[in-house]
Amino acid sequence: MTDAMTLSHTPAAGGGEARAALPELTVVVPTYNEGANVAVLAERLAAVLGGLAWEVVFVDDDSPDGTADAVRALAARMPQVRLLHRVGRRGLSGACIEGILNAQAPVVAVMDADLQHDEAALPAMFAALAADPALDLVIGSRHVDGGTVGQGLSALRRRGSDGATRLARRVLGLRVSDPMSGFFMVRRSAFIGVVLDLQRQGFKILADMLSASGGRWKVAEVPYTFRPRHAGASKLDGAVTLEFLGLLVSRLTGGLLPIRFVLFLAVGATGVLVQLAGVRLAMLAAGGHFGAAQVLGVALAMTTNFAANNALTWRDRRLRGRAFLRGLLTFYAVCAVGAVGNVIVARALYRLFPDWLLASLGGAAVGAVWNFWASLTVTWKAR
Repeated sequence: MTDAMTLSHTPAAGGGEARAALPELTVVVPTYNEGANVAVLAERLAAVLGGLAWEVVFVDDDSPDGTADAVRALAARMPQVRLLHRVGRRGLSGACIEGILNAQAPVVAVMDADLQHDEAALPAMFAALAADPALDLVIGSRHVDGGTVGQGLSALRRRGSDGATRLARRVLGLRVSDPMSGFFMVRRSAFIGVVLDLQRQGFKILADMLSASGGRWKVAEVPYTFRPRHAGASKLDGAVTLEFLGLLVSRLTGGLLPIRFVLFLAVGATGVLVQLAGVRLAMLAAGGHFGAAQVLGVALAMTTNFAANNALTWRDRRLRGRAFLRGLLTFYAVCAVGAVGNVIVARALYRLFPDWLLASLGGAAVGAVWNFWASLTVTWKAR
């Protein structure tokens, strides 16, 4: 399926007057399987933002539950509602970036569709920006006076969130209380200044924005209570945690290593362990025949690497059914070419600098870069 982006809006009768002036505030809401929540959220926004000219942009990643159709139906009776329908790509950070870039207002809020973020805090966040022209960002925080996690997180998720907050503040040098918040309001002009440095993969766009700003932004925090999810299921899983760790590594390298490449390297490292275990077991089964055992170990590592990359590194382009089998074959081919390149480069380096460790690492680096980019453009190419 070809990457596409469709901007859809159907104004209600008489809505032209409501659209005459550009909005003062755009609320961006990324969605995936949130069909039961969008109407409730829009009505709540209308109740608290009545004194502002506002719009809400639902950015839907082609939800199978029909979220996009629910938004279109909502737009037919609410002129403030717009839909950005993304096809062929997934991910919260990317959805937020596209939503903010499509905003018509100079001030943009981002919040989840599950109603855990308290929309009643939006007027106070907007007022803070209106009162201070130097202010770039206002964060809806659970960790300042008056804010609380409430009943929105289980004990396990609360511990995980607290740990991630401490890690982000320490590793990235962030000085805000809640860098993991998904609820914030930013001046669009400030966002444009950092957008080219942001990672499109992952779930923690606020931490990425704060890091990309290099401490130049003036930031305020407004307390709110994190509520239980209204309907649907949480999108948080183990892959989100790994993507967050990938974000930290990416930021520590100044963005030189994108999140996807960090995850690819991590999968490759586990593949080494799989290969060694496979070789050992095959040697035991084959009576100590190393050559055959090595071939089987490498094949096993390549297969598990493909499956792990499909589930994690490229989960937004995950291959299924026949596409999975075709992808596996292309991955074998890609890695075979990478292995040949690895050996050629290592030998060339060894002739120049007769240090086996340096030469081997150089060959491995070239092989890893080749495997990543060839996988990106061949095996998991954008559909």
